Amino acid sequence: MKREIPIRSFAISLFILKPRDDSFELLLLRRTGSTLSGEWCQIAGGIEHGETAWQAALREAREETGLALKALYSADICEQFYEADRDAITLTPVFVAFAPTDCTVRLNDEHDDFRWLPLDEALALLPFAGQRATLEHIKREFIDRQPNPLLHIQT
Repeated sequence: MKREIPIRSFAISLFILKPRDDSFELLLLRRTGSTLSGEWCQIAGGIEHGETAWQAALREAREETGLALKALYSADICEQFYEADRDAITLTPVFVAFAPTDCTVRLNDEHDDFRWLPLDEALALLPFAGQRATLEHIKREFIDRQPNPLLHIQT
């Protein structure tokens, strides 16, 4: 009998965009702690009991950056990756939020720095191919064209 690798979905991924001139910048945070310390990443975090995935995205944004976001979308994509330490495949729903140009970021202790970056610079800092592919998708679907209104989440 063959063994199956478990597929888990317990976390979210959130990319926050902010208008800048005629384009957008992406918020990246530099992680501290034992997991991915020193790496630049988007917001990510676990879904708590009783929460929807989109509610977790908004909560994680507040906790990690102090931002109370209003314009939230499903990115219509999931990040997927293999975790060797758990011998499992993880799927995380991806969300896109738009922050106002005058927003103020206040980091929690999970991060020690942040940057608003043009997408090409952000792509160069993201450590994983899946993150970069997701950001390319976000560029095509949320920057190069108007976001599909069917993906907008009423918060």
